[in-house]
Amino acid sequence: MRPLIGTSWKMHLTASQAVQYLQTLRPLVADLTDRDLFVLPAYPAIPVAREQLDGSNIAWGAQDVHPEDWGAHTGDVSAPMLADLGCRYVEVGHSERRREHGETTDVVARKIAAVARWGMTPILSIGDQHRHGPQAALAELMPSLERLLAGLPRESLGDLVIAYEPAWAIGEGAAPASPEEVGAVLRELRASPLLKGVEASGVRLIYGGSVDQSIAEEMLSQPCVDGLFIGRQGLDPYTFAALARTPCCMSHSEP
Repeated sequence: MRPLIGTSWKMHLTASQAVQYLQTLRPLVADLTDRDLFVLPAYPAIPVAREQLDGSNIAWGAQDVHPEDWGAHTGDVSAPMLADLGCRYVEVGHSERRREHGETTDVVARKIAAVARWGMTPILSIGDQHRHGPQAALAELMPSLERLLAGLPRESLGDLVIAYEPAWAIGEGAAPASPEEVGAVLRELRASPLLKGVEASGVRLIYGGSVDQSIAEEMLSQPCVDGLFIGRQGLDPYTFAALARTPCCMSHSEP
């Protein structure tokens, strides 16, 4: 299992700013061959990412997608449009989308299916709302996760990334979950019937939520943490490159 380390720029960086960022980042991580890297720009900068990152070891993708392939959906972007731009990853289900756009579990499930249907990798964001410990987090997450993945063919699970992003650990001023908390949640998730079996063995479980250099290495040392999803720290290419270089002691194995 190769570590997966990426960043979402959210609503930051214009297309022009993206050129400078990616031209700076690419040589800083060009020698990293033991892990997978990605960036998720805002929609206008995705063509820039394709131009600047083509042939590199950094994949690109999108922060959201519409569940339908085509239609009268003003302002939306579909999976075939993203696939045409060479996107490899598409994030779905982030807590900000749920809060600000009223996205339901059923809508997110349809988005996962759309991404998979067009040969891209969904990054499914899940997270508990309040900090009550790993067992309470799992009790909150598992029922919705089962619904989210119900429509995804079992053989497609190996192409899925699940990003554990507690809502309470996201945003300026928030504190990250402890590596022990994250490890406990992801260990139980890995062992759940939902992800057991050959088809699900390729699912990567990553952590996002106030990730910085102070916790990155310890987080990746947890047996079931397969990577990092970096937010505001990723807006600086030098910081993201340093985080991308975090030593990975990860030895992924099923509990």
